[in-house]
Amino acid sequence: MPETKYKFSREHKLPLRAVKPTSPGRRGVVLPSFDEITKKEPEKSLLAPLKKTGGRNSQGRITVRHRGGGAKRRLRIIDFKRDKTGVPGKIASIEYDPNRSARIALVQYVDGEKRYNLAPHGLRVGDTIQSGPTSEIKLGNCLPLNLMPPGTQVHNVEMNRGKGGQLVRGAGASAQVLAREEGHVLIRMPSGEVRRFDGECVATIGQIGNLDHKNTKLGKAGRSRHIGRRPRVRGVAMNPNDHPHGGGEGRSGIGMPGPKTPWGKPALGYKTRRRKDLSGSIIRRRTKKR
Repeated sequence: MPETKYKFSREHKLPLRAVKPTSPGRRGVVLPSFDEITKKEPEKSLLAPLKKTGGRNSQGRITVRHRGGGAKRRLRIIDFKRDKTGVPGKIASIEYDPNRSARIALVQYVDGEKRYNLAPHGLRVGDTIQSGPTSEIKLGNCLPLNLMPPGTQVHNVEMNRGKGGQLVRGAGASAQVLAREEGHVLIRMPSGEVRRFDGECVATIGQIGNLDHKNTKLGKAGRSRHIGRRPRVRGVAMNPNDHPHGGGEGRSGIGMPGPKTPWGKPALGYKTRRRKDLSGSIIRRRTKKR
């Protein structure tokens, strides 16, 4: 068969790139291409200092393990509330945010104000977006859930009215509006769970961009340290005074019916969700991914 040559336009660039194996640490690395990024420096007026905690609380005790170090970052102030209703804004740039897996879009509103929003897949520089109940059903627009037709893909979903989006904010994530019932809206979450939301809660139309974030590979231990992740030691490799799985002669198993956390609680599949806290919001439990 004759060899087929594929031509890629600027709209169909490969989202990931492999680098030359100039060292063992570069051999397995797979990086994003950053083709969608249009601006390198962030907007200064939308930056805030970000202090590192190293996983420690106000008493200095480690409450989250495997945190610490990493490159210095500055916080980008994201508009999760999307409360600038009725004012159209133009996308000025698509930028990288070191604090999240998604890309962010700098929005220039007609009254001169600038804000950062999460960038959905397919949003381009020059596009116009708007928030509020009078907005049309269009990519990047933010509306109350009760005004969206069933089947609409959404992200940045509110759990409480006026609090701002708390759900579906990671790269490639999207939820789907299923139905409307008595002032509430049923939404299928990325996990497969179906939840009931107040119809007045708002969400943004579209799927979060940077879809291939899950396929990237750091390639070496040092990249994890740059991100701020410290080494994760297995419990079976520890001593008995450090972990319930520790101890034993040679390479032995965990030595108990089921795995436990370092503090002796059941782990890996043990259900910890309290039934009375659900308050009827969960219609169908999430399903196991095959």
